[in-house]
Amino acid sequence: MPIIIKMEKKFRPKQWEDRLIEFWEKNKYFQAQVNKDKEPFVIILPPPNANGSLHVGHAMYVYEDILIRYYKLKGREVLWLPGEDHAGFETWFVFEQELKKKGKSKLDFDREVLYQMVYDFVNEKRGIMRKQLKKLGFALDWSKSKFTLDQDIIHIVYLTFKKLFDQGLVYRGLRVVNYCVNCQTSFSDLEVEYEEEKSKLWTIRYPLADRSGYVLVATTRPETMIGDTAVAVNPNDKRYKKLIGKKVSLPLANREIPIVADLAVDPDFGTGAVKVTPAHSEVDWQIAQRHNLPLVQIIDFDGRANENALKYQGLTVFEFRQAVVADLRQQGFLVEEKDYQHRVGKCYKCKTTIEPLAKEQWFVKIKPLVDKVKPLLERNEVKIYPNRFKQQLINWLNKLYDWNISRQIVWGIRIPAYQCQDQSNLECKKHNGWFVELTTPKKCPYCDSEKFIQDEDTFDTWFSSGQWPYATLMSLASNGKNLLSLEQYKSLSFFKYFYPTTVMETGFDILSRWVSRMLMLGVFAVGETPFYNVLLHGLVRDQYGQKMSKSKGNVIDPLELVDKYGADALRAALIFNTKVGSDINMSEEKVVAMRNFANKVWNIGRFIYLGINTEKSSAKTSESVEAVIKDLLNEYKTVEKKFHQLFKRFNLTMAFDLLYNFIWHRFADYYLEKLKDAVWQGDEYALDSLKTVYLSLLRLLNPYMPFVTEAIALSLSNKSFYDEIGS
Repeated sequence: MPIIIKMEKKFRPKQWEDRLIEFWEKNKYFQAQVNKDKEPFVIILPPPNANGSLHVGHAMYVYEDILIRYYKLKGREVLWLPGEDHAGFETWFVFEQELKKKGKSKLDFDREVLYQMVYDFVNEKRGIMRKQLKKLGFALDWSKSKFTLDQDIIHIVYLTFKKLFDQGLVYRGLRVVNYCVNCQTSFSDLEVEYEEEKSKLWTIRYPLADRSGYVLVATTRPETMIGDTAVAVNPNDKRYKKLIGKKVSLPLANREIPIVADLAVDPDFGTGAVKVTPAHSEVDWQIAQRHNLPLVQIIDFDGRANENALKYQGLTVFEFRQAVVADLRQQGFLVEEKDYQHRVGKCYKCKTTIEPLAKEQWFVKIKPLVDKVKPLLERNEVKIYPNRFKQQLINWLNKLYDWNISRQIVWGIRIPAYQCQDQSNLECKKHNGWFVELTTPKKCPYCDSEKFIQDEDTFDTWFSSGQWPYATLMSLASNGKNLLSLEQYKSLSFFKYFYPTTVMETGFDILSRWVSRMLMLGVFAVGETPFYNVLLHGLVRDQYGQKMSKSKGNVIDPLELVDKYGADALRAALIFNTKVGSDINMSEEKVVAMRNFANKVWNIGRFIYLGINTEKSSAKTSESVEAVIKDLLNEYKTVEKKFHQLFKRFNLTMAFDLLYNFIWHRFADYYLEKLKDAVWQGDEYALDSLKTVYLSLLRLLNPYMPFVTEAIALSLSNKSFYDEIGS
């Protein structure tokens, strides 16, 4: 047992932390098992990306650790399940940077070699991350850790994809996608970051084909006009009613295109008439579908104009724009050019402007999945904390387009879709030869051809991580050995006991990207919500409220702070005087303040320790001392009741502030001062009362500051808090 018999004058975290971590693991306090005599309390750790080291954002897992330790002490069967995310594109981006440093590129290796290189890179990082999470005292059940590329996890992801495919909820189609020409992959709508950008708004004259006049069209992307297949106006716009159905001559392209009426057009934007370029705009693509317009793609996946761009072929987008504007001006089609500020989509990693391009991809039909999730939110069967995010999530769900789950990268879970090369019967042609199998097939299920190829793309990481709650528990339920069907997994006792999980705690910034998808996929695959509660925390910022970044030099290394002040100090600093769901302003001074609080708690314990271990003559309790003790016990009961009420509402921050203020300003500064003389005079009742309340306070404080509280408990009573309720 990691017990130091003599309590030193000062709490020394380094003397305790590693020994307590080893002690907790050795005693298996946080290894969960099916126990029908206990109600489970389950949290699935949002899997950190297995491509780097711990940053201060990961330290926010402290919210989950607090909940796990609290409910462990309440006698629940707790499971906090760890794991790592292969983080497809995120890891691929980091790895490509590593290759560049060595003067290499992905083109220097074949697919299998490249995949293994990334796998080895990730495996090294996974081990580092695990050690770092342990340093913060996180009570994870490491015996059950999972990885998104474990074979049984991949199998479950494939099961979900095949179920979606068989029910017609996933399809392969040509649609406009968000494409990064630098990273050479597509993204879903939720992965695009938008930035305000100063640009121009150009007004262009489109002559009517019958030469009876012209239409003025406003655009921020004049270069794409070479791919226009219509001009659109709002059907209720009186200015253009007589022109609907006519044609215009497309400047610079020498072809005619129709004028169509569509409600998607905003009459107040520009001139009220807009160009329609279906191959380079999601909105325009939808207009094209409604009016049966052709697609003319003029920008290729390398970010340069292609053969459809006529004389502009080979130019970059910027060069293309400059050349088109110059020609419009020279030929008299440019009416106006004015400054304009608007939001432009950017690749969230390299910050390249996203290019909307038409590409065949796999898409998930969102609406049928959303329709099953929204009632759960509206009926509060899934509760969101803080509640203000509930409507935000519903609004996001209402606005989602079909989800592009294809990624043009090697790293990740390869899509188990195959295309028959013969397509020798109508059934095969009806599906364009595409079919889905869980394992490598021997022949096409439609026409029996043995000629087929597998899709080169991998799944969007959010597609696999969106299945994380049920995939991990299904895997563990079968001991990771048997590859079963979804229905078989669902029937296993381990899965039925721990699923649905109790709380999903994560940052509010991935509410749309991850929480929404876990809800959709969980309800679809299992028939139940993956979790009953969603608890959201804010972003960790510097002391001035600025976003942390290496370029600003304001990044905080959590492990450096742990090394200097102890894990308890960092943990408490992330909680103290904050508001659930709001951003957290973090500074070293705040960590120092919490280190001082840890020392205060230790010093109270040392006073009681010395009171127990110092020989004194026995003294009778006076009436005045009895009165003080009565007040102490009454006030403590009030604090304890309020503390538990706050926890039920997941208000962990206010609960900590309540303890902090009571321990420091009432228990230490008031009651201890009132009773210390009686203790030194040998009043056993006063000492026992202080010890009883103090140990009760430590028990409440333990989830927040487990090291100092366990160290004191072991020193005073030779017993862990977790021994009292069993492992």
